[in-house]
Amino acid sequence: MSNDEFRAALARLAAGVVLVTAEEPADEEGERGEEAGMTATAFLSVSLDPPLVLVSLRNDSRMDDLLAEQPLWAVSVLAAGQRQIASRFSMKGRISDRLLFADVPHVRGGVSGAPLVNGALATLECRTEQRIVAGDHTLVIGRVLTAQVLPTTAAPADVEPLLYFKGNYRTLG
Repeated sequence: MSNDEFRAALARLAAGVVLVTAEEPADEEGERGEEAGMTATAFLSVSLDPPLVLVSLRNDSRMDDLLAEQPLWAVSVLAAGQRQIASRFSMKGRISDRLLFADVPHVRGGVSGAPLVNGALATLECRTEQRIVAGDHTLVIGRVLTAQVLPTTAAPADVEPLLYFKGNYRTLG
């Protein structure tokens, strides 16, 4: 089996799209670290008791390196209308995320300090429980410390999930 055959087969699996975020640790003077974000489709719940989730990170990626030293991180479950945010944070090879967050409405999580995207279907703040190297990725299992969902008073168009299927962002419609 070739890598292309493997990719083509798994591209037929629709996946939700999340933005995984974290804040770099403070520097020696106590200055806040830079915000970092990464679009992910390999994200799932692991356990209800205790509440655990898992995200798969490419080995030696910026987020993999950051979560190896920063145990607190967050997840924003993106809505269909947040395709631009997903695209922005899926770019490879960038050095800084400072400009990427500049016009993305967000708040800092009260527990993690990580950015939580306004209008996301749900947000979670997590603490790393375990890291498992699996081939060219690291599976990061996090204990969910806080969870919030978009209010049910939101417009119907704002509560549809953003999906990834056959190499493109999609919606349920």
